[in-house]
Amino acid sequence: MYLSLLRLNPASAAVQRDLRDVQALHQRVMSAFPDVLDPEVEARAYFGVLYRLELNRYSGQVLLYVQSRVEPDWGRLPAGYLTPADGLPNPAVKRVDEAYARIREGRVLRFRLRANPTRKIDTKSGPNGEKRNGRRVPLSGLDAQLGWMERKAREHGFELLEATVAAAGASERVRSYTTGRTFQGVLFEGRLVVRDAGRFREALERGIGPGKAYGYGLLSVGPG
Repeated sequence: MYLSLLRLNPASAAVQRDLRDVQALHQRVMSAFPDVLDPEVEARAYFGVLYRLELNRYSGQVLLYVQSRVEPDWGRLPAGYLTPADGLPNPAVKRVDEAYARIREGRVLRFRLRANPTRKIDTKSGPNGEKRNGRRVPLSGLDAQLGWMERKAREHGFELLEATVAAAGASERVRSYTTGRTFQGVLFEGRLVVRDAGRFREALERGIGPGKAYGYGLLSVGPG
């Protein structure tokens, strides 16, 4: 597994376009990976791509974290997309396989997760008896969002010790002007303890919750 940190240039017209449209940003991230010839295979899932955009509204800094099973080729980005080097590697790419493999039950870690908490509605069986797939609607309110996070923790082999929601339960809305879809995201931060190392490592590698193609689901952890 590889983890990339890219410092984007907010003055770049290409960056500005991608920040306005989550579908455009998705395509930009995937441009660093090989084409998948089989139309039945989703490239993002095949290469294990998860990413998270972080904007600092005070400094103007734009950071993009990208995790993947194969090493990306960031040389495919357009000229000027990244900020000029200031002594720090940009992009910075490192392997995280060994760090993930060392995680054991009982390990306490700090975490950050930008997620898309939703619930499904309209799933009742139709006239033919088949259960409908339904549609997802966002969860609003601090209690509902933290409840979603607690359920995901149990599902993925960890327990929350502390958890906060950015802006006290307020959600961010992002839009794909290409597809017309709108996504609602929440930033969770806090501390956790690992209860099932296998399921937890799977969550690190595969992500948590829906919306993974649009910058949600990347679970980042560090010493607790």
